[in-house]
Amino acid sequence: MSIFGFRTRSAERDAATDAGRFDRLSRLLGELTQEISIEKAGLENRYRSAAADAAFLVDAIENDGVSDRSRDRVEELTAAILRCEKRLDLLSRQVSVLSGFRQGLADFVAQSRTGNDPR
Repeated sequence: MSIFGFRTRSAERDAATDAGRFDRLSRLLGELTQEISIEKAGLENRYRSAAADAAFLVDAIENDGVSDRSRDRVEELTAAILRCEKRLDLLSRQVSVLSGFRQGLADFVAQSRTGNDPR
């Protein structure tokens, strides 16, 4: 439609453009969540392994009086475990934020489709 040379696109075209944009954003948020989940799963496996190794070493130290090298290894494992816990916490928070983004996007899209102003 043209009024004094000003043209607007059809509502259908705008809706299709918006739908494509929101779909891409939803897929991206899903990909990021999946990346974080993969990293988290790998880190959790390494965390469990380090915790088991540390537990066995502590038990050996308490029972057998092992070398200083074993004591140093326990300290290394303890530091690694603490770093893992911090990283796992950060990854969990990232997933939570992305989940909030996805819910906000879903709400926005639903409101847009019903014609309600999402603001």
